[in-house]
This record gives sequence, C-alpha cells and structure tokens, in this order.
Amino acid sequence: MVEQIRGDAPVLVIGLGRFGAACAGELDRLDRDVLAIDENLELVQKWSERVTHAVQADAKNIDALKQIGAQDFQVAVVAVGSSIEASVLITANLVDLKVPQIWAKAVSQSHGKILARVGANHVIYPEREAGERVAHLVSGRMLDFIRFDDDFVLAKMYPPKFIRGVGLNESGVRSKYNVTVVGVKSPGKPFRYAEANTVVTNHDLIIVSGTNSDIERFASLDR
Repeated sequence: MVEQIRGDAPVLVIGLGRFGAACAGELDRLDRDVLAIDENLELVQKWSERVTHAVQADAKNIDALKQIGAQDFQVAVVAVGSSIEASVLITANLVDLKVPQIWAKAVSQSHGKILARVGANHVIYPEREAGERVAHLVSGRMLDFIRFDDDFVLAKMYPPKFIRGVGLNESGVRSKYNVTVVGVKSPGKPFRYAEANTVVTNHDLIIVSGTNSDIERFASLDR
C-alpha cells in the first residue's frame, strides 16, 4: 500500500548543484518548507537565504542524516549527480531511515535501475528528458513538448490549416489523427479549455495531447 503524502509536507533536498538548487528554489517559491543539504559550504551559504533551511552535511553518512532529522521527512530529493556511488549510497541511507517518498536523479539508464533497486520511488533523468524535448522542438513544428508517461505527450503548436475556422467537432481532429485539442490560446487572452464547438483561428495556439507518434504526425501537417 502506497503511503499518502501531504501536499504541503516539508522536503529534504540533497545536493545543491544546478538541478538540486533549481528544485529547492522552486519548492520554496511554492511555499514548501525545504531543508537543503550539501557537502560544499560555499553552496550552502549561497542558498541559505533562498530556502527555509540549508546546512552543510555529508549525506553519505547515515549518522549525519540522522543528526539533521532526515528520518522525519516524508519526501526527499537526491539531486547528487556527479558521483553515481554517492547518489546510490545516499538513496540507500534514506531507505534505511524509512523516508516514504524518495526522488533520485540519474545520469544514465543503468544508474536509474540501480537507484530503483535500492529503493528510490521515482527516478528522474533531467538531462535525457531535456534532450528529448529539444529534439522534438528542433525537428518538428512544436513550440513546447512535455512527455508525461512512456508514450503520452502534451504539445503546444500552431493549429494546422484544416482545423481553423470550424468547430473542433467538425474538423474531426480526434477521429482522423487520434489527438485531442485540450486548450486554446488566443492573442492577449489566457489559455482556455477546448470544447467540441470551440473554433480555432489563424492567430491561436493550441495544446494537444496524444501518443508521441500521433502528436508528431499531427505536428507535421501543413500550417
């Protein structure tokens, strides 16, 4: 049974490199209590005024983690990426401390498999995911691209000509191309949810969802 984690639960972030610092900073902006730790005192001092708490500690040492109260956290992010051995050891320490939800950064597929076997609940591949996203943006006609699962995608793009000026139900987007228009952005207006009778104009942007292959096919249509 998966333990339910409170949406406002404090978060332990281990590692204040670019990924860890960005994660800790965004959590702080979301009003989450954050304890960020790193072995590098300079990084700790840099972030001490930007997150709730920042301390210098060696997370590879389970006693050091106990001293800072890591066992009391429900959520932890292992953002250490420079050393695979260190990230695996830190993750194992958090598992031993029975932290219920552990997110761990991986630098390769094999690294990710080890983290999962050790006990990480969520394995993150930030470099790979960023690379995939850029590849889709460079090679296609998409303005933004997000993969939510192995084969589920949300993409922002200009609408193909055949769906402009008619209701989405008339254009047959879903039946012809197996994608769903979920949102429309008109100039100077916020995004709005798309409905069956929504009419897309020449100046609009659309958000579409579907499988990777279907989205790529739809994105390649004449604009």
